[in-house]
Amino acid sequence: MKKTLLLSITASSFLMSGAYKVPEQSINSMALGAAYVAHTDGADTAYYNPANMAFMADKQFAEVGLTWAHLPRNIFDTTVVDTSGKSEIENLQLPFLHYVSNPIGDLRWGASLTVPGGLTKRWETPEQKTYAEEFTLKVIELNPVASYKVSDNFAVGGGLRFIYSEGVVNSDGTGTSKPVKREMEGSTVEFGYNLAMTYKPTSDINMAMTYRSNVDLGEEGEANLYLMGVGNQYDAGVTVPLPAALNLAVSKTWLDKYTVELNYERTYWSTYEKLDFDYGTTIQSALYDSFDKAKTKNWNDTDTFRVGVTAKVMDNVTLMAGYAKDETPIEKKYISYELPDSDADIYTIGVRVQANENLSWGVAYLYDKKESFNITASDANINGIVGEFSEGGANLLTVGMGYTF
Repeated sequence: MKKTLLLSITASSFLMSGAYKVPEQSINSMALGAAYVAHTDGADTAYYNPANMAFMADKQFAEVGLTWAHLPRNIFDTTVVDTSGKSEIENLQLPFLHYVSNPIGDLRWGASLTVPGGLTKRWETPEQKTYAEEFTLKVIELNPVASYKVSDNFAVGGGLRFIYSEGVVNSDGTGTSKPVKREMEGSTVEFGYNLAMTYKPTSDINMAMTYRSNVDLGEEGEANLYLMGVGNQYDAGVTVPLPAALNLAVSKTWLDKYTVELNYERTYWSTYEKLDFDYGTTIQSALYDSFDKAKTKNWNDTDTFRVGVTAKVMDNVTLMAGYAKDETPIEKKYISYELPDSDADIYTIGVRVQANENLSWGVAYLYDKKESFNITASDANINGIVGEFSEGGANLLTVGMGYTF
């Protein structure tokens, strides 16, 4: 249950796609800043565009890897007495696994195991700790997929999304003018789907569209709520969306060595209208405003524009780089300490080396630079926040290996 809250928080500290989505789930995708939908050629095709599996060589493909995420502090500065603060530094590990089978006629199947959303946000400074001492989210997705080659230049694909998530939400106003505290934990298993298609008007141009469905994460668990040190335990639940996303992409390849891909992503965050916790029994009236009153979110749908460049500089060495302009779904009026998100510039680079006929390895790096922003009294923030958020963002390093057989 607390996971939804957590979800919104963790997103604040990291996510390459605004709020709490993590679209980079492979070596190539990290190196290209997720401008990796039209032109995919490895085992991660199963995740990014299953329709393209139909055009891959008659082999089996596998890839495994790990991403290290370093999340710097968010800094909050204000002239209001005793309310400035900074979040904790976070270091996290995100694994991934992809597989594409041999074709069976015009059919092919694959699967991916990824971490498509989540992370952690913690504050130890008194004002922020009162609302967001810890928000931690884990989201694991198993995505089996299949493709069908309709013709030599057109294919479709799709699959199912099996998602497990768990989270923790803690806040602690002990010792402040708001002596309330909460400790929440919850988990859920949810389902969704994804669709894809690719059209190749010429041998060097790919045009693709993918869609991942919205998945409502209905967290169920327990909550310990305290007032002036006296607590009670409740069954609790809350629902938050892992939003739908539409990708439109086109790639162009020259001399079988150089590829440029342009990608537009629409993320449907507007399904996140409010955050409303439900309890098995009525909680104390003095805790209602803090823990039971629905919190307005009113997030907006967002647009992300990406460009990725791939260059095969040697027979066994491929260089990649990317850039993305990311948009936050949260207006200043609804910003909270749990998720002080802002627009971002994303820069990426990577290399892939073919060690032998079957084995390859790669390294990729991503830098997410968040824009600083100031909330003034005229923004009428519903959480009473007035001040400037700065720093934050993320540094990600991915290493992995691929194998064909």
